[in-house]
Amino acid sequence: MEAAGRAQAARGRVPRIDPYGFERPEDFDYAAYEEFFSAYLAILTRRAIKWSRLLKGGGAVQRSMTVKRYIRKGIPLEHRARVWMGVSGAQARMDRNPGYYQRLLQGERSASLEEAIRTDMNRTFPDNVRFRKDAEPCLQGPLYNVLLAYGHHNHGVGYCQGMNFIAGYLILVTKSEEEAFWLLDALVGRILPADYYSPSMLGLKTDQEVLGELVRTKLPAVAALMDSHGVLWTLVASRWFICLFVDVLPVETVLRVWDCLFSEGSKIIFRVALTLLKHHQASILEATSVPDLCEKFKEITRGRFVTECHSFMQALSRFQSC
Repeated sequence: MEAAGRAQAARGRVPRIDPYGFERPEDFDYAAYEEFFSAYLAILTRRAIKWSRLLKGGGAVQRSMTVKRYIRKGIPLEHRARVWMGVSGAQARMDRNPGYYQRLLQGERSASLEEAIRTDMNRTFPDNVRFRKDAEPCLQGPLYNVLLAYGHHNHGVGYCQGMNFIAGYLILVTKSEEEAFWLLDALVGRILPADYYSPSMLGLKTDQEVLGELVRTKLPAVAALMDSHGVLWTLVASRWFICLFVDVLPVETVLRVWDCLFSEGSKIIFRVALTLLKHHQASILEATSVPDLCEKFKEITRGRFVTECHSFMQALSRFQSC
């Protein structure tokens, strides 16, 4: 009864909608989250003070060992867009190409591209109040524009499912269509391997094969279990890669992962995957069938380990050699 009372009290104190506009699920553990966040808030406050000192004076954020160290410890939300734009090179590209984003929107038309993007609008974050048609303002319009502009910018990619979730997060963080566009360009065009979102998805398939080899080296028991059931990594981990953990891990954890992704590159994706597998190895090895194994892979992206984003990111350090 006492635990139930604490949970009910926490439910009253923790908002039902998170700071990014996402509704918390029905089974959300309010008490555990409140316990975590009360400690994390102190960390955020300390980091915010240090970041404010570092960024004092304005100007673009430049890569350095100090910036890299700060990024690994987390970027406060109020500085995140500026830091991402700086360390990814997106700010420099935007500055060199004034008006380019608007020209893309006002230029050529492609009925097939427009229809492909429009089809995915209502499927993008149905649990986020800011992307609903009755929201004021509704972020579906900016999302459509960013994806349309990118499709015209990169004809080799056009539009691929998964990009809508990535662009959506970029809009939530930057609150700017143009900055979201240039960050999407940094991710798809430079940070991720080539052909990640092309029709062949060759880069994506290659990365999944690389993950398989890393697991074979670092977690051989998990690799042996996958082999014994004939389960390919494309079955259990495709969404991890194609959505960069959006709608897979909790929002704040994804953003902490992306802090490092923009700074250090796509190797972070492998570190996240290996951290999840390492932490849950004992549970995964209990699987006795393919459906059981698939369920285990869903379970490892939920719970306290991934919700407590600061300790999760600290756990990634074990795989810094990847």
